[in-house]
Amino acid sequence: MLYRVSYKTIENHMDDKLLNLGFGNHVVSKKVVVIASPSSAPIKRLKTEAKKENRLVDVTQGRKTRSIIVTDSNHVILSAIQPETISQRFSTSNE
Repeated sequence: MLYRVSYKTIENHMDDKLLNLGFGNHVVSKKVVVIASPSSAPIKRLKTEAKKENRLVDVTQGRKTRSIIVTDSNHVILSAIQPETISQRFSTSNE
């Protein structure tokens, strides 16, 4: 299925900065609400709930989950990149 996108729509999204989550996966940085380590109990519960509700996106490519990113659309993204590294990339993308 093909979707038509107007030039104005593309132009509006050109200014959005992308945050590299590793392995060719990106998210629009202004959509990120939380970057967290997956080890705490509340984050584990958040991950479980997101999986049940089909809001979980795994971009680890089969590697160990090292960070969890929550977006403003309430999606939970699993990444194999350390939270400190993603946070650093987030800081540089928003400058």
